[in-house]
Amino acid sequence: MEEETTPEQIHADPGLIVDKIDSWLDGLFRLIPNIAVAFVVMVLFVVAGLLVGLGIRRMAHNRRRADLGAVIGSVARWAIWISGAMLALMILTPSIRPGDLIAGLGIGTVAIGFAFKDILQNLLSGILLLIRQPFAVGDQIVVGDYEGTVEHIQTRATLIKTYDGRRVVIPNADVYTDAVTVNTAFPIRRSQYDFGITYGSDTKLAMKVAVEAASGIERVMNDPGPEALSVDLGDFAKVVRLRWWTKSTRTDVVHVASDVMLAVEDTFRENGVEIPFPTRTLYLHDQTGGDAGDRATALPRSPGETDDGGA
Repeated sequence: MEEETTPEQIHADPGLIVDKIDSWLDGLFRLIPNIAVAFVVMVLFVVAGLLVGLGIRRMAHNRRRADLGAVIGSVARWAIWISGAMLALMILTPSIRPGDLIAGLGIGTVAIGFAFKDILQNLLSGILLLIRQPFAVGDQIVVGDYEGTVEHIQTRATLIKTYDGRRVVIPNADVYTDAVTVNTAFPIRRSQYDFGITYGSDTKLAMKVAVEAASGIERVMNDPGPEALSVDLGDFAKVVRLRWWTKSTRTDVVHVASDVMLAVEDTFRENGVEIPFPTRTLYLHDQTGGDAGDRATALPRSPGETDDGGA
């Protein structure tokens, strides 16, 4: 007959539990001074970080570098806070030595660098953009497929407002590594337009009156003044290129270009300079006779015209 087995009973010793809790409380009471000092240190570092960040932002704002002040102030604030947290941890846990903490921080920094590579890359690119200033807030730029006015350069991205009233957020790394066209880098900007004229029109006259028409527009610069060039002899037109200078802002460029084209159109009409339409000549011939396909015997005719001259 098999012997019955019973599970071993677990005996709880209340005295042991009380001793364990008592030791925890004793350790906590012994750490109270350390906790208080660590708390005070952390508060001081938090206040110091806020004050340093605010001071950097105010100083940069006075120098008209508000975005740079915001980024540098944020980095400085977090650096001070992290330093305070490390010091508070060493005060709270005296067994942690500064060398061990620095070594652990180094390993952690490498791990964080791999985990947040894109964020850190955008942060560094933003700082370099703000320091080197290839463009500033308020400039009108072209980045890739986007064109607009720079609103802010933040820690992660550059914000531009397109001309149709939309906001585009472009990562700083893309802005820093890609080609950027700064339309307002200089006070004035040149525009141009090609006008086609018929071969029966006088090219020199067309160039002369086009320059006169552009010079009469209010916002076209006199120095340098407008100029016209003969640039092409096309299939059905001669091409006169008119170039003029305006202020570099998008509003001036677009509106002045419209005024210039209207003025040149009017002055061409007044001086007998014709702007042609694309034309084609169709040769229709009978391909059933002996001279089928002979272009020398073909006569130009309208598409609906018959052999007897009727339609």
